[in-house]
Formats: sequence, C-alpha cells, structure tokens
Amino acid sequence: MRFARPRLSARFKQRLMGIGAAALVLPVAGGLAGGALATAAPAKTAPAGGYQELWVPSSMGNIKVQVQWASRGGNAALYLLDGLRARNDANAWSFETNAMGQYANDNVTLVMPVGGESSFYTDWYAPSNFNGQEITYKWETFLTEELPNYLAGFGVSPNNNAVLGLSMGGSAALTLAAYHRDQFKFAGSLSGYLNISAPGMREAIRVAMLDAGRFNVDSMWGPPWNPAWLRNDPFVFAPRLQGLSMFISAASGIPGEHDNPSSVIDYYNTGNGMALEALALANTRAFQVRLATLGIHANFDFPARGTHSWKYWEAELWKARPQILDALNAW
Repeated sequence: MRFARPRLSARFKQRLMGIGAAALVLPVAGGLAGGALATAAPAKTAPAGGYQELWVPSSMGNIKVQVQWASRGGNAALYLLDGLRARNDANAWSFETNAMGQYANDNVTLVMPVGGESSFYTDWYAPSNFNGQEITYKWETFLTEELPNYLAGFGVSPNNNAVLGLSMGGSAALTLAAYHRDQFKFAGSLSGYLNISAPGMREAIRVAMLDAGRFNVDSMWGPPWNPAWLRNDPFVFAPRLQGLSMFISAASGIPGEHDNPSSVIDYYNTGNGMALEALALANTRAFQVRLATLGIHANFDFPARGTHSWKYWEAELWKARPQILDALNAW
C-alpha cells in the first residue's frame, strides 16, 4: 500500500525555494557585511597592542591612518604629525624613527595620519591652483572631528589626546591644541616655526610650499594680510596655551652625530638642514620669550648640536615621552 505524497501549493513551493536561496546566499552576504562593518563601525574596545592601518572617511576622501594600539588597551592617544614633505604612502614617524618602538610598551595609542604635504594640517580656503589639486585640504576638521570620532569606536577617548609634530607639524600641533583644548592635554613642537608673523617668514613659507609640491599658500590662508595667518601663528595665539602641558625644542643647526655627509648631495642636504634648523631656533627662542612674558610654562630643550633631520627629532620624542605619558595618565 502506497501513501499518497501531500501536494504542495505553488505559493508554498515558492517560499521553500526562497528559503533555500537565502541559505545559499547568507554565508556570502555575511562575509560582505562583516567587511563593511569592520570599516564603518569599529569595535568598541581598543585592541591591546599591535599595529593596524585604517582608512578613515573624511571630507577629503578616505585618509590612511597608521595606528599602534595602546599596549594594555588604554584610551589615550598621541597624534604624530609629519613635516612639509609628508608622503601619501606612510607617515615618516613610522619609518624614519623608532617612534613605535619607543611607545610599544606604553598604554597610549600612536596615531599617525598619512598625507597632507604642505598642508600645515589646517583647513584651506580652496584647492591649490598651482598644481592641479582636486580637493580642498580640511586637515584641522579631520584631526579634531572626523578622526577622533572614528577612533572613539575603538575605545580611544576623544578627550585624552596629545599631539606632537616636527617643522610644519610643530606649529600645527600647537595650533590644534590651542583651539581644541577639550581634545588635547599635551602639545609638542620639534623644530617648529612658531613666529610666522616675523619679518620674512610668510615669504619663506610661500617659497617652501612651492618647492614642496608646488602648493599655493594663498589657497591655504589667503594673502599675507588675511586674518587666517594670525589665527595660525603660535606667537599670536600664545595666550590660548595657558595651562597646557608643552614640550618645545629646536637645535642649534650645527651638525652633530647624525650628520656625516660623504657626497655632494649629502653636503647640500646638510647645508639645508643647518639653515632650516637655525631658522626654527630663532622662531622657537622668540616664542620662549613670548610665553615668559605671559607667564605661561612650557618645557624647552635646545640641543647644542643638531640639524633639521629625523634622527634628532627621534631623540627629542624620547625626551618628551615621560611628560606625554604623565599628561595622559598612560604609563
């Protein structure tokens, strides 16, 4: 005796086929969703140590950020800013210095944004019209809004940060901290240009930016009489720095242990490094006097020898480390 197999309605068949199709698609869709979430909605707890490269959405497009996570998953972060010739593939702190090794065992996340050549890490008025730039730099917005908001998804506090830079990044670090005191508890300038209203400085910056990528400074802060120049001059906004933990240094410009030229190009580069550091020293000394007249404390370091080059900044970063960790409570 054979039992008759129940007949399935056409609608029920369609439902079964839909369920089967969904079962086949789900593993693939799950993988796609997981990848999207990893980019758009990071984990809520900071990894304990390790290195990662993030692509962070911004008004300038996705920005690469190199990150070394705090060794014990702490919420503090140290932003390391690059110099005038910042590259688009990596932040020079990550390959010109041992910065990551210096802080590998500390409970602070190193944040190294990539790119921003000749940007001074500021918000520009327009794209540079000398080199065909297609986007308008908005680095201050990125570093003080978009990036900290993104990192908060990893457990990094938007209010327990330090910022340190060299040369172009030195003045930018003080600027960012001055106008965003809720974000930064420490600021460091190494060989920075901290008196850009001094005679000849605006012209020098104009020439330097033309040399580094053919950038037009007028697209950044407008003509020399524009108020944006004063807003971004540490010498002018110095009163805003009252109570901020600061480490500021510049060397003499006299060649030291890391200057060993052996070819024509080496001697040329050393000569440039001497001149740039001497200018940074003059700016930094003037800034030191300015802070003293305002009764504002900062830790200054003036090495007897050293040019405008990475190995000297590596040493200064190490000197600043205890102060940075104290300011962030990140030992």
